[in-house]
Amino acid sequence: MSLLTIHSVNHPETAEVIQNFNDITKRLNGIGVQFERWEASHEFGLESNQDAVLSAYAKQVERLRVKYNFKSADVISVTPDHPEKAQLRAKFLSEHTHSDFEVRFFVEGSGLFFLHPDENVYGVLCEKGDLISVPANTKHWFDMGVKPNLKCIRLFTTPEGWAADFTGSLIADQFPRYEQFIRDYA
Repeated sequence: MSLLTIHSVNHPETAEVIQNFNDITKRLNGIGVQFERWEASHEFGLESNQDAVLSAYAKQVERLRVKYNFKSADVISVTPDHPEKAQLRAKFLSEHTHSDFEVRFFVEGSGLFFLHPDENVYGVLCEKGDLISVPANTKHWFDMGVKPNLKCIRLFTTPEGWAADFTGSLIADQFPRYEQFIRDYA
């Protein structure tokens, strides 16, 4: 189940919790974040490669590619036995921005975005079927958890793909990590 929490920057320990998908979408749209539910009907085995995933969702990806002029797409897949899971997790845990807007479609599993566009921090638990688009230059971070299980299609308007500009802020350390978020709010 998708979930949204809204925390004051000054009081990260308390949050407004929103579970209704339409209410989540409305609140995120209010800060410029696109949040949609797509049908994630394809099942992939551990051996499924990027081409198989992109091929399965080719129509949806093409629709977004045309609408937003995306130049590249890839698939990030991280499982609990991934040999570099700790390094991959650490890469996304610090607050950063992108000059491009970030689009993720969760084909499998889940992950936790934190968005910091203003004096609030929005925690968005994304699950299979969720599509989220984070506007360019929006401060955010992402947590896939200690035992990650996710497969996401990522879309970019530049051929280079993902490039982060880290803010140097330690704000992400004040907010719950994936496992605590699940315990406290889900």
